[in-house]
Amino acid sequence: MKSERPPRMSDTLTDIRSQAERAYQRLRGEILHGDLMPGERLRANDLQDRFQLGLTPIREALMRLSSEGLVSAETHRGSRVSETSLPEFSDLMATRRQIERLCLTQAIARGDAAWEAEIVAAMHLLSRTPLPASPDDREAAALWEAHHRRFHQALVSACGSDWLLRFWSMLADHSERYRKLRLLHRHEAQAEVRDVNSEHAAIMDAVLARDADKACALLDAHLAATETSVLRLLRAGTSEEETAG
Repeated sequence: MKSERPPRMSDTLTDIRSQAERAYQRLRGEILHGDLMPGERLRANDLQDRFQLGLTPIREALMRLSSEGLVSAETHRGSRVSETSLPEFSDLMATRRQIERLCLTQAIARGDAAWEAEIVAAMHLLSRTPLPASPDDREAAALWEAHHRRFHQALVSACGSDWLLRFWSMLADHSERYRKLRLLHRHEAQAEVRDVNSEHAAIMDAVLARDADKACALLDAHLAATETSVLRLLRAGTSEEETAG
């Protein structure tokens, strides 16, 4: 009768890496989707119990998220979800607008028919996806975010630079955290009159017409409008905290 082979070191390392990737993807998703709020404490032991994963993979995931700026490590106090702030968001959006304009300009010059088709398909899905009617409708918010991300990613996908796309993806991830606040607090911004679908459609039309100047101007206005909405909510939240204090 053959005896069972003891696990090799490489098998153990592979399992740890697999668990760390699962922990990373789950934590990252919860942060970006607003399930874990800015400033929320992340205790490794609690996450180990909740995810049913080892402590080492959990710590690796937290370190990886810290390197991306989504988690803040505190000496002797564990980790927290990174806070949001007015200056950080303004800097983030200014940088994203520059990078996304550059990506879009290059994509318009390089994109082929398949690129155009992906933009049209992404726009169709986004236009058929309603914004969440309630701040509690997280499923609707997540679906809209996924289709919104696909549309913007389609626009820049033909830029021809892996580095630019990498930078764009990181900026989009961080801005998604802030935009989630707007989606989940739309009931506090009913006075805002904005037809987001029309904004997206206008950008698409300019892109398909290969009018880079117009497309970039429309994109910039679109991102600026979102920035204004989120800043309004952040300022309102800051005022409430100061009043409560």
